[in-house]
Amino acid sequence: MSEHPLQGLMDVALQRIKDMVDSNTIIGEPITMADGTLILPVSKVSFGFASGGSDFPSKTPKELFGGGSGAGVSISPIAFLVVKDGNVRMIQLASQDASTADRIINALPETLDKLQELFKKDKPGADGQ
Repeated sequence: MSEHPLQGLMDVALQRIKDMVDSNTIIGEPITMADGTLILPVSKVSFGFASGGSDFPSKTPKELFGGGSGAGVSISPIAFLVVKDGNVRMIQLASQDASTADRIINALPETLDKLQELFKKDKPGADGQ
């Protein structure tokens, strides 16, 4: 049995999406700073796909088919991974859509780091004395 024309439409559209969206789209090309700091952009990728068609009745042996397909891709930068002196830190871009709970969760790692530094300073002998 031969391939239906709709299958060809779907294959072409899905191949184009695959060409546009790969792992380099999500984790971008690394940027190396003069001091050796490595910065990796991180993006959120969303896509949608639709395809459809119809066979039309015909009195001739030739198949009559009408169809179409389409896709859309959205790429939004959301954060940067910063690698410096063996330490990795994620810097999220501010989002106007983030709820209060999201902002609290995003601020938690930095707050914990600050608290750890504060407690280290308060311990006797922590500063070499």
